Amino acid sequence: MVNIRLFLILCCLSGLSLMVQGQQPYGSPLQMKESVTYLASEDLGGRKSGTPGDSLAAVYIRKMFSEQGARLMGNNGFQYFGVISDVRSGNHNQLTVNDHPYVQSIDFEPFSFSSNATVKADVVFAGFGLSGNSGDLRWDDFEGKDIKGKWVIVLRGDPEPDNQNSAFIPMATDRAKALAVRDLGGAGLLLVSPSSIEKKDVPVEISYDKTIADAGIPVISITRKVAAEIMNVEPQLIDSLEKQMIRVKKPLNHLTTASIEATTDIVREKVTTRNIIAMIPGNDPVLKNEYIVIGAHYDHLGMGGPGSGSRVPDEHAVHGGADDNASGVVALISLISHFSQEKNRTPRSLVFVSFGAEEMGLLGSRYFTANSPVELKSVKAMVNLDMVGRLSVENPVVTVSGTGTFSLADTLVDRLAALRKFQVRKSPDGFGPSDHAAFYGEGIPVLFLTSGAHEDYHTPADVASKLNYEGLNSITEFAGDLVAGLAALNPAPVFTESGSSRTGGHRYGRGLKVTLGIMPDVSGAETSGGMKVEGTRKDGPAFKAGMIKGDIITAINGLPVGNIYDYMSRMGKLKPGERVNVEVLRDGKKEILIIEL
Repeated sequence: MVNIRLFLILCCLSGLSLMVQGQQPYGSPLQMKESVTYLASEDLGGRKSGTPGDSLAAVYIRKMFSEQGARLMGNNGFQYFGVISDVRSGNHNQLTVNDHPYVQSIDFEPFSFSSNATVKADVVFAGFGLSGNSGDLRWDDFEGKDIKGKWVIVLRGDPEPDNQNSAFIPMATDRAKALAVRDLGGAGLLLVSPSSIEKKDVPVEISYDKTIADAGIPVISITRKVAAEIMNVEPQLIDSLEKQMIRVKKPLNHLTTASIEATTDIVREKVTTRNIIAMIPGNDPVLKNEYIVIGAHYDHLGMGGPGSGSRVPDEHAVHGGADDNASGVVALISLISHFSQEKNRTPRSLVFVSFGAEEMGLLGSRYFTANSPVELKSVKAMVNLDMVGRLSVENPVVTVSGTGTFSLADTLVDRLAALRKFQVRKSPDGFGPSDHAAFYGEGIPVLFLTSGAHEDYHTPADVASKLNYEGLNSITEFAGDLVAGLAALNPAPVFTESGSSRTGGHRYGRGLKVTLGIMPDVSGAETSGGMKVEGTRKDGPAFKAGMIKGDIITAINGLPVGNIYDYMSRMGKLKPGERVNVEVLRDGKKEILIIEL
């Protein structure tokens, strides 16, 4: 039951919202457009973390926070932290087999998680590089083999490729195999992809997996041709070894006499970025020592390119991120302008944070929660604004997630939503692909506002001219009323779990059903130019993102999907914990869904 004090607060909020309808208390749409235009301009180059454009954006946001009346926190408004922005191969990678040299990128390529080393040693073949049990199947590729101080060559994959629940799945990642070899004293690992995993006989392209730690040993991807020469067999026999192990369900031995010398040279590019933090103190002598955090990330994808998250990775151009997330930043600035006025001050203090490195995996918000300038237990709620600038004119909908993370959320949101000219769609889940997830993982109630994804998401076409600034202003007003309500609730919101609190890749799965939680149309009989979704698993990743039966998946992360085989290939290159941009056709119209794996 809602207590009397809460009822009075909500009534006051209703009156307040009715008064502000038709006014512009949060800054005019024209002012919002000016700020978005600058943040999304070519001069800032897409605001990739660690770039000059990232720094220019941070300086601008700090200036606006201060000018609008907030008190700068941290290091004059900045909270600095370092990130690995990219991993690339250096100039000194080499591979020779029996003194025969091979060519980098054609014959071999180091993995991004390889350590830097030079190793000359004999080589041992160790099947799939696994040791463990799956049901009644016991498997040990290392049994009876002395791999200490030697190179180890293994096949990628595992002996149960069709078992969605195989216990080998967490052991079969490239990193896990490197760890197993290192633990047994191996000097280095050579991984070869059977044609079931990679049809073309090419090494795995180097790609940063967002994990800083290396494997502790050199790890190299080699082609089947190179593997065959190491093992003194014909190239087609590499696939035969895989098929035979899968068929007989038993590891195979193969004697190798090759001597390998290799040098791995991985360059990890570390840059400095920052969060921008400011505060407006509360006006209640007791509650001012408690805080509501309002956040919006300011970084984006820079110039795009492979591995950047761009949905058009082959297009080298400024990804301005006007909606993602200059819109949220401008809403923050407007909220500061509003709440800094004495008449609008709240009982609890408000902490405003524009997070860096969100696109790299919520790094800024995770750094903030680990190094908060106020005691984290005194943060009573977090409101996150991400992509709030493209409110549809024809079908205006704002999604508020996190309504299951504290008991009074539905009451608060419903009361304030009733006064809007847009529909408010609620989701109880506190975990999601934006900065609020870091706070939810710390047991803090969250509300996440967004006007949704669109066709220009993560492309150079997300430009300032396409935003709905009247809509942005109205969403900002709604956010302001939610913040005011949270800041006045007494007692404070009490956290309740609603969704997974894990923000990392702790779940494992094989293929489409485990990762997206969908039932695909395997035959493709009814669909051309895409893969039809026959159903979604309730509470699975796709279901949570809004995918429905009948959707036709046409692309994943900007790469086309024409059938089940394309789909399996695209999903096979993704990892648990990643965000996936999935394009679907729904009733003939394109939709963009952002899915957390």
